[in-house]
Amino acid sequence: MLSLLIDTSVWLDLAKRRDGQQTIVPIRVLAHSSRLELLVPSIILEEFERNRPRAEAAATTSVRERFRLLKKDVQEYGGDATLQWLDEMTHQVPYVSARSLQNFSEIADLLRNGHRLEPGPEEHRAVVERSLKKKAPFHLNKNSVADALLIELYGSTVSRNDDSTHYFSFVTSNYQDFSLPNGDRRQPHPDLASLFDGEHSCYFYDVDGLNAALLEHFGDEFTQEAEEVEAVQSEPRSFGEIVDAQREYFDKIWYARRVMHDLEVAEGNQELHPDLIDRVQKLMRATEERYGKDNLLPADEWEWGYMQGKLSALRWVLGDEWDFLDT
Repeated sequence: MLSLLIDTSVWLDLAKRRDGQQTIVPIRVLAHSSRLELLVPSIILEEFERNRPRAEAAATTSVRERFRLLKKDVQEYGGDATLQWLDEMTHQVPYVSARSLQNFSEIADLLRNGHRLEPGPEEHRAVVERSLKKKAPFHLNKNSVADALLIELYGSTVSRNDDSTHYFSFVTSNYQDFSLPNGDRRQPHPDLASLFDGEHSCYFYDVDGLNAALLEHFGDEFTQEAEEVEAVQSEPRSFGEIVDAQREYFDKIWYARRVMHDLEVAEGNQELHPDLIDRVQKLMRATEERYGKDNLLPADEWEWGYMQGKLSALRWVLGDEWDFLDT
C-alpha cells in the first residue's frame, strides 16, 4: 500500500496541465483497487475548493490568451496557410479549456473520496512547539500554521503505522516552506528531514515528483495506465471536418428527398416546374459522382431517421437550432 499526502499546490498545478489525465486516471484506478490511499487533511480540501474558481478562470483565460497572441503574430508575419491552420485551432479552444476544467472536477472527486485527516490535540501541540522554536515551516516571517498542520498530520500518520509493507510519501510544490533552502527542492528542509527515511517515508517535489513516486512504487503498471490514457484520449474534430460532415448529410438528405419527390411526380401527385428539371438533374448527377450512387439512399426508415439525426446534431454544433433539417 502506498499512502500519498499531496499538497494543495500540487493538485492545482496538476489540474492546469494538459497532460494531467495521465496522472489523475492512474491515481483513480489504483485508489479504486485499494492499492493507493490518498491522505486528505480537511485543510487541503478546503484550500482546493477555495482556490478552484480562480484557478479554473485563469486556466481558461490562459488558453484563450495564448491563441489570441499567436493569431496576432500569424496575421502579421505568417502566410495564408498558417492563418487557416490557426483558425482551425481556434475552433478547438473551448475543448482545450473544457479538458482543463475536467481535471479540476476529477481531482475534487478524488479529494472527497480520500482518507480524511483531522488534526487533534497532539498535532496542535506540535504546531505550537514548532512555531516557538521557529522550525520549518515557521522559519519564514509569515503565518504557516496550515502548512505546519499538514506536516504534523503526515508525521503522526506515519508514526502510528507499524506495517512494513505500507509506504508513505509527502508531495508538495511549496518549496519555500518545505524544501531545502537555496538548494535542491527535491530534498526536505533539515527541520523536516527526520520525517523522511527515504524508504518507508519519502519527500517528493511538484507534479514530476508525484509521477516519480507513482512510478517508483507501481513501476510499469503506472506507466501502462498513463500510456493508455494518452492512447484513448480523443482530439476534438476540427471545424473543417464538422463543416464537411454537415455538407455530406445535407447532400444525401436532399438527394433522397428529390428521389421521393420524383416518385410523387411520376404518380401524378406532385409537379416539377419544367425550368427546374435540367438544373435538378445536374445537381443529382453531381451528388452521385461525389458520393457514389449506391451510398446515397437510406436502406430503411431507421437509417433515414439516423441520417436526419446526424444532420441535426452537426447543425446544432455549428449554431443552428435543434431539428433544423431544411435542405
